[in-house]
Amino acid sequence: MHLDHATIVTPDLDATRQFFVDVVGLTEGARPPFGVGGYWLYADGRPADGRPVIHLVDSTLPHHSGRASPRIDHIAFRLDGSDEWHALLARLEAAGVAYQTADVPLTGEVQLFVALASAVVIEFVTAARNVRRASF
Repeated sequence: MHLDHATIVTPDLDATRQFFVDVVGLTEGARPPFGVGGYWLYADGRPADGRPVIHLVDSTLPHHSGRASPRIDHIAFRLDGSDEWHALLARLEAAGVAYQTADVPLTGEVQLFVALASAVVIEFVTAARNVRRASF
């Protein structure tokens, strides 16, 4: 079993898409023509043959009394290598995106949290060995 996708319902659809494309590195791809605005975002730059990992849905439907936005607390992406981790940090800093890190007790992992304007938290997690830069 593996994570198929996470859906984020947001009142700030374009800014949320921009974060996932420009900072996280996902790729916008094909999405069925639903009756509500949104985006499907794919990992590894493969929208043609891959599956979307993030579904973004617009929550600003007029006269709609649906569930409150956002409808998830957070989603997490696992980064497997030091280069990938440091590239993420560089993109976050270049985009001026604030983040917090935390060590995960007993696991040897580090978490990095980004709070989007839509009140959804995005977590990135990696092995602690990937976070420490080699000293020269």
